[in-house]
Amino acid sequence: MPAATPPSSPLSPQSNSPRRPRRGECCSAPRALGLGRGGGDAVESTPILTPPPPAPPRQPTPAAFSPVFLKEKKGKRGSKMVLWVFGYGSLIWNPGFDFDEKILGFIKGHKRTFNLACIDHRGTPKNPARTCTLESEDEAICWGIAYCVKGGLEKEREAMQYLERRECEYDQKISVDFYKDGDSLKPAVTGVLVFVSTPDPVGNKYYLGPAPLEDMARQIATANGPNGNNRDYLFSMEKALSNISKKPISMAMRMIRSLSLQMR
Repeated sequence: MPAATPPSSPLSPQSNSPRRPRRGECCSAPRALGLGRGGGDAVESTPILTPPPPAPPRQPTPAAFSPVFLKEKKGKRGSKMVLWVFGYGSLIWNPGFDFDEKILGFIKGHKRTFNLACIDHRGTPKNPARTCTLESEDEAICWGIAYCVKGGLEKEREAMQYLERRECEYDQKISVDFYKDGDSLKPAVTGVLVFVSTPDPVGNKYYLGPAPLEDMARQIATANGPNGNNRDYLFSMEKALSNISKKPISMAMRMIRSLSLQMR
C-alpha cells in the first residue's frame, strides 16, 4: 500500500502473528483525484472516490495471487524456494504478517515517491492521503527491508492473502534483486517480490502523480483516515529510513515535513 519516507524504528526481529489488515480489504478504484500530476487544484469539489466495501469472507487465494516461491540467497539454504517480500513503505515499521527473517538493505533502479492515493487508511475518498510507491529510475536506489517467509505453503499463503488485501491500491507485483548495505555488486537475495503502482493516471486511478512540494505538503498535512493521519505516515517513514540507511534524509522529504508541520 492507502498502507513506506534512507529509514525504520520499531524493527523487531519478529513480527506478531498475522492480524486483520488495517488498510482496505478490497479497494474500489476512484474516478479522479484532486491533486493532478502537475498542480494542486482539485478536479472536482465533491467526493470522487468510493470507500472500500466490507471485508469479504476468507477464501482460498486465487491462482493469479498465489504465493510466489522465490530463491533464497545462495550459501544459506542452497536453492530452496521461499517467499521474500520487499517493504519500502509502512511495511518497514509495521509488517503485520508472520515472517522468519528480515534483512536491511536496498534495491536498484527504483525511487520511492509519495504519488499513490490512499482513501481507506490514512485518507478518505474526499481527501486522499499520499503514500509511497516505486517508480523506475536508472541510477536510483530505494532502502527498505526484505522479509522472508519460510514456514511452509500455508504460512506463505496466509502472508500473501494478508498482503494482497493490505496493498490493494497497488496494481502490480514485480521481482527485484535485493542488496545489503556495504555490498552493492552482488545481490544478497534474488527474486524478491515487491508491490508497486503503475505510474499512469489513466490506467491506474490510484496514481496521483507528482505535484509541487507545497501542494504535496498541504495534502499530507490535512489528510486523515480511519487508521491515522497522513503526517504520522510521513514522520514514521522519515524515522524508519534514517535508521535503515544511516544516510541523510532527502531535501524533498525535509521540505515536506517542514511545510506539513506549519500547516497543522
